[in-house]
Amino acid sequence: MSESDYSAKDIVVLSGPQGVRKRPAMYIGSTASPGYLHLLNEVLDNAIDEALGGYANSITVRLTREDDMDAAEISDNGRGIPVDVIPKVGKHALEVIMTSLHSGAKFDNKVYKVSGGLHGVGLTVVNSLSEYTEVTVRKNGKIYRQRFSRGAVMSPLEEIGPAEGNSTGTTIKFKPDKEIFSAKSFDTIHLTERLKDLAFLNPGIRITLIDEREDPKTDTQFYSKDGLPEFLAYLLGKNEALTKPITIKKESGEMRLELVMQYANSYSETLLSFINKIKTAEGGTHVTGFHTALTRAITTYNQKSGKKKGMPIEGDDTREGLIVILSMLLQDPEFEGQTKEKLGNSSAKTFVENVVYSELSRYLEEHPDEAAKILDKVYGAAEARESARRARDLARKKGAFEGAVLPGKLADCTETDPEKSELFIVEGQSAAGSSKEARDRFYQAILPLRGKVLNVEKASEDKIFSNAELHTLVTALGAGIKETFSADSVRYKKIILLTDADVDGSHIRTLLLTFLYRYARPLIEKGYVYIGQPPLYKVSKGRESKYAYTDQQLNVIMKEHDGKATVQRYKGLGEMNPEQLWETTMDPKRRVLKRIMIGDAELANALFTILMGLDVEQRRRFLQEHSSEVKFLDV
Repeated sequence: MSESDYSAKDIVVLSGPQGVRKRPAMYIGSTASPGYLHLLNEVLDNAIDEALGGYANSITVRLTREDDMDAAEISDNGRGIPVDVIPKVGKHALEVIMTSLHSGAKFDNKVYKVSGGLHGVGLTVVNSLSEYTEVTVRKNGKIYRQRFSRGAVMSPLEEIGPAEGNSTGTTIKFKPDKEIFSAKSFDTIHLTERLKDLAFLNPGIRITLIDEREDPKTDTQFYSKDGLPEFLAYLLGKNEALTKPITIKKESGEMRLELVMQYANSYSETLLSFINKIKTAEGGTHVTGFHTALTRAITTYNQKSGKKKGMPIEGDDTREGLIVILSMLLQDPEFEGQTKEKLGNSSAKTFVENVVYSELSRYLEEHPDEAAKILDKVYGAAEARESARRARDLARKKGAFEGAVLPGKLADCTETDPEKSELFIVEGQSAAGSSKEARDRFYQAILPLRGKVLNVEKASEDKIFSNAELHTLVTALGAGIKETFSADSVRYKKIILLTDADVDGSHIRTLLLTFLYRYARPLIEKGYVYIGQPPLYKVSKGRESKYAYTDQQLNVIMKEHDGKATVQRYKGLGEMNPEQLWETTMDPKRRVLKRIMIGDAELANALFTILMGLDVEQRRRFLQEHSSEVKFLDV
């Protein structure tokens, strides 16, 4: 057949579930772990929509393990999915909802005034991408059940008995299809974060997570009485509050805004945004409207008050140390994609901007003491920004961040493709010498750092940008820093922190992670940062030697030798010769690497502030409270 033989017979039409199974990423983002969890969230969103409408106050999520895959069951005490026949199609409503794309009750805003489900594809997608889906409905004093598989009906709708106490609600159990997903389990960290958020966003709604995958099973309750103010207090945690909480509520037509904000003694902004109770991780027009209004309200008040003069205030200055939760309800939200991570409605920007500017301006006028605290914080940020700018300009003049001249300490590799290149960051000259001899020069680069790098959580930006060791690191990475950082420009896409297996090594690793989290965070978000794990012990008996990376492995090896072996405890990388370092720590076939990932961003942000920040008393209390969790302490 020639290339010109292209006719109607070559056109393939995929209907409904077939199209979903052929291109699942169009509907759930990916077939890896995020997509696996997305199925659960689609079902959960429907239960939350019932709560939004005031019809449900209890939701239960149950996780189980079937063969080698996780399954989930989500129950609510809402109205129950309709089971009567739709005259136009001659099928029960439940069957249509589960098997037909773009079907549901969320298009005309009659049954649901606002909802997270928009496209009428959620449950159909879950059914299409699951080995089985079983729906149980309690409605009209009866219990109904129907089973589906991979988008098809497996059994007709059956009435299986009376509903106890005339209860109502829906239970959906499903098992993702191993033919579709590379993942096999639900991401419990992200699920827990989602349920916690939903409890705060829906005060009075009790959400229960039952995890039966391990023995004993766990039962976790999520409940909030006060909603967003309680959420704000949770995010503030043990940080020092600089101002009182500010609450803004406004409803107009089809849009409703609830916002809480507070300044804390920290240097970064924490902003969580939600549309119809769904987290918009990438923000959108509503967040843009808030930022614009915040800057305008503060700069306008500053000009009117005449209390603060000097350098112009920029948007970033008004957001330093700010904690914000922005929750908005609106009809017909326009999300970018089915995964709903970014809002696109222009009307939302206008509404939020007008409301926040008006309400915040009024608050500043009526609370001059609080306004003065906010201006002090903003001007402190502006002065630090200007100092940092001068330091960066000076650093750039010296060629520190340009990347054209690589640092002399760097033993670079010959491979220029970042996808195939590795950078080992090691401490001290001794470790550098061994690792340089041990490495594969083609794709492994070595960057030694001297001693402990600066703790950026405690330092001002002018000190950070003038620090020699951090200059060396930034230049080696070749991707800029903070607002100029671009992960696409990084010279290595596998960055391995290789430190000694002792307290000092752990401290250096933590300092490096703090810097990367605060000033090159996309590296962690994209999964480019790893921790190399050198062995803790070398066990020798005769001519045979084995390495143990944990105490448990040491115990197993010692049992194999009946306890009759010589044990050498490694505390420093420099104690190993190049051959040992290669075979235990640098050889991709045998080494142990731990990828650094951000599971709960809110928790990560709080922990860095507590453990690495200025508040010594706060850190002392945290360490006392969690001291029992220490598994290994090198003394």
